[in-house]
Amino acid sequence: MVKKILSTEKIRRIITRLASQVIEKSGDLSDLVLLGIYTKGVPLANLLAQQIEVLENVKVPVGAIDVTFYRDDLDRIKTRTPAKTKISFDLTGKTVVLVDDVIYKGRTIRAALNAVSEYGRPQLIRLLVLVDRGHRELPIHPDFIGKKLPTASEEQVKVYFQATDGRDAVELS
Repeated sequence: MVKKILSTEKIRRIITRLASQVIEKSGDLSDLVLLGIYTKGVPLANLLAQQIEVLENVKVPVGAIDVTFYRDDLDRIKTRTPAKTKISFDLTGKTVVLVDDVIYKGRTIRAALNAVSEYGRPQLIRLLVLVDRGHRELPIHPDFIGKKLPTASEEQVKVYFQATDGRDAVELS
């Protein structure tokens, strides 16, 4: 059974709130960059950058990072073709906000932290997620959370964005 958790309107409001929180916590936006983690973190990072530009009239650089080869659980996850990391700027000295759709066990974020180190040495790394479903296996906690959603480990959280899926929604199945 599929249960709709977030509608288009709720997602829009959450993105506005998260963008405001990032602005408030970042101070100097000239040092801010957003890094979306493939797959759904990338469209979310783009939506956040658009909202930051609306609110502050500042274009924040957005990159996309693939963490496939940095994972420690490749033997347990389904095979996928790695995407191309797209970071056209140096991360050294920057405030990097890693952006992902859902945080679960924390392994994707650990892999992302390892991947980021190959593109410079940021001054600060923060984590933003649309949905925090709990069940962490690593001591990783997001700085910005759209929605906390307690789940059973056998449940799945699915995120859909207009840009990639033709609709905005978060569903639990």
